[in-house]
Parts: sequence; C-alpha cells; structure tokens
Amino acid sequence: MEVVIVPDAKAGGLLIAEAMAELLRRKPEALLGVATGSTPLPIYTALAEKARSGDVDASRARVAQLDEYVGLPAEHPESYRSVLRREVLEPLGLGPDAFMGPDGTAEDVVGACEAYDRALAEAGGVDLQVLGIGTDGHIGFNEPCSSLASRTRIKTLTEQTRIDNARFFDGDIEQVPHHVITQGIGTILEARHLVLLATGEGKADAVAATVEGPVAAVCPASALQFHRHATVVVDEGAASKLKLADYFRHTYNNKPDWQGI
Repeated sequence: MEVVIVPDAKAGGLLIAEAMAELLRRKPEALLGVATGSTPLPIYTALAEKARSGDVDASRARVAQLDEYVGLPAEHPESYRSVLRREVLEPLGLGPDAFMGPDGTAEDVVGACEAYDRALAEAGGVDLQVLGIGTDGHIGFNEPCSSLASRTRIKTLTEQTRIDNARFFDGDIEQVPHHVITQGIGTILEARHLVLLATGEGKADAVAATVEGPVAAVCPASALQFHRHATVVVDEGAASKLKLADYFRHTYNNKPDWQGI
C-alpha cells in the first residue's frame, strides 16, 4: 500500500485525477469506479477540467457505481445514479450508455446484486476504483464487521447514517431509505487499482487503522492491505495519526517521476 500525503483536498484531487487521466491515455475505454459524497468531488472537478481543456479524451470512458439506495427511483435527485450523472457523467460529456450501476428498484434485490457483480466481471472489471472512507473505517456501505470476502449485496443503514444523510432529503429522515446495495469488499478488491482519498482530522483514526493497523473486519478499509495496487491519498489532517508519516513522505518524494501512483 502506498500512502501519499498532500497539502489539502484540492491537491489530492489533482493527483488522483492525473492518475485517472493517465489511465485513459493508455486505455481510452477504461472502466472507472466512482464513489459519491463530498470527499471525491475535487477529483471529479479536476478530471472534468482536464477533459474540457483537451488534456485527456474521456469520451470512451465507462463509469461504474459503488453503491445505491434501495427503492429510490433512478430519477430521484438524491439517487446515487442521479448524483453521479450530475457530478461525473455530464461534466465529462458522457451519456447514460457509459454508466453501470445496480438496479435499486428491482423487485428481486438479491438478484440485482448478483447481476451487478456479473456485469462488472463481464465488462472486464474495474480499472481504477475511487474510494472514500467513513470515520469508522467503512468503504462503500460495508460497515464495521462486514465480511472481507463479501460480494455486492443489500445492507441495512444504521440509524446514524440515516440521520447523517437526512440533510440531502430536506432534513427529513423519513425520506431516507433504510437499505442500500453496495459492492462488497471482495468485489471492491477485484479492481486493478484502488485509490482512497481521505481529508480532515475526523478521518485520522480510520486512516491510521486502515494503513498501520491489523487487517480486521472492524475496520473494513484495512482489507486494502491485501491489494496488489492500493493507494491512500490523505491531507495533513487525515495523516495526523500516522506513526510512519515521515517515511511515507520520504518514499513518495524520492520515487521516479514516471512511476505515478
């Protein structure tokens, strides 16, 4: 696992966007795994700017969703499909044909989960998966004590998560769905490159547990230690609990320019 410490969220977004752009230069039809939330927004903003300026051609890129609410219509403004259309697809000039996601409105939700796992495999797998991390170490909606071998499946949201997400639903928790479909940890680990971005001191404990702690289901993100190409990009606040921070700075500052992340 490579840990890169950057000055702030904008710098982290630029770094990861350049890695995505370099991937698209090598493989124009690459499948990009994307996450929702405020943390990855600097990545998507920077990548869209690269596409607008002609620095990279994203017209053949494909986009895969990490998770989705169950029972929320796809056209609902707060469905993750809608959010990603606004934040990723439209800024990159991509249409719905470039998008892959689970069907959160399916009558057979279990079948929809299995179908999405198959679809990802049939599409050749995710080339680069963007991840955020919760303060409790969750990735996607894989909460603490999720199986480290889990596949795409339905999960029940905790009451705290529903309270936190109520701000997107006019502050009304009753509008927040109780269930989500999420890629499992085992599914996420099949991506060729995992890039986790964390910013702020509130994520410092989770980052330290992910990077320097034991691999344990109580911190789902610690499973990234098993991955052959995992990159953790953190700002100074999120890096503040890392015992090996100086080592991580030294190794990154002395790596060859051509190596990337």
